[in-house]
Amino acid sequence: MKSQNQVILSLGSNLGDRQKNIQHCIDLLHNEVGTIVKVSSLFESDSWGFESEKFYNCAVLIHTHLKPQKVLKRILKVENTLGRVRTNSAEYQPRIIDVDVVSYDDEMIQEEQLQIPHKFLSERLFVLLPLRELISDWNHPETKLSINELIAKCPDKGSCKVISELTSPLKKIDLSTYNYIAIEGNIGAGKTTLTTKMAEDFNAKTVLERFADNPFLPKFYKDQNRYAFPLEMSFLADRYQQISDDLAQLDLFKDFIVADYHIFKSLIFAKVTLQEDEYRLYKTLFDIIYKEMPKPDLYIYLYQNTEKLLQNIKRRGRSYEQEIPAEYLERINEGYLDYIKTQKDLNVLVIDVSEKDFVKYQNDYIFILDEIYKKSN
Repeated sequence: MKSQNQVILSLGSNLGDRQKNIQHCIDLLHNEVGTIVKVSSLFESDSWGFESEKFYNCAVLIHTHLKPQKVLKRILKVENTLGRVRTNSAEYQPRIIDVDVVSYDDEMIQEEQLQIPHKFLSERLFVLLPLRELISDWNHPETKLSINELIAKCPDKGSCKVISELTSPLKKIDLSTYNYIAIEGNIGAGKTTLTTKMAEDFNAKTVLERFADNPFLPKFYKDQNRYAFPLEMSFLADRYQQISDDLAQLDLFKDFIVADYHIFKSLIFAKVTLQEDEYRLYKTLFDIIYKEMPKPDLYIYLYQNTEKLLQNIKRRGRSYEQEIPAEYLERINEGYLDYIKTQKDLNVLVIDVSEKDFVKYQNDYIFILDEIYKKSN
């Protein structure tokens, strides 16, 4: 199940350095609205509805967690940054930049300031042709017409042709040196959210921990001394089985894989929760299993301070997590950081996300991607 919304935007400019305006807008949208995962070619088209210089146009495909109204608000901010001030005039005018929401998933919205799909979508070749480049099998959510049918029926007979290529912001973040990335963190650090988001943006395979299926977990939070050992043993067995099964179906040399855990997290939690004699037995079994496990090309540890972790745990609302004490989270953080220091054969990247919100703020997500990219150079 996808975690982000798929948004298509149409961009246009017919003032100043039109290509530069478009490219600058693409970069700003990528940093402010959502991850631009695909960019069409740059088209030149006749002005539509009035006489002026020809327009440069393109379309972009964006992944974002934002709601439609918030997307529009961020778009208007980007336009304003580039010098565009929208007016209430009904007349068409030349503009340094123009950004329209073409579609938002398969939703249909009719509001005064926001109509989705765009009400003039079917009448404009400079929207339809770039859109077909992005998604060749796209269908109009209301009329159900295919993109090819829409183009064939389009009343716009003006010129609209490809003149150049544009740079996709995501291509500047080359992660091709990695085939297998494991993202770890404390309870509530956001590892699964980041894993899913990256996998969607980079078209990667995911390996997600099946924590919710563990019958000992709710019992453990109520009586840690009694249920610590069966909990950790069941987690170890399940993680070993899942990684073995999932990775066996993937090609570690060809597929790009992002996981929201690495099996050595079992040792971190066991050291915190188990008695000394239980831990010795547990570690003996763990060492046997760990030797057989493939190691990730990059191991990312998302560090968050205890206060932020508690806020995140409360926000996501899992009943059995609400009584987790701060001291327990602090011991887990310490366990991770201490263990990471001893791992000489593991390529480790620690990212402090205590002051980041990579779901709410796109530039925080871009910061994390930049850190991953810099680690590969």
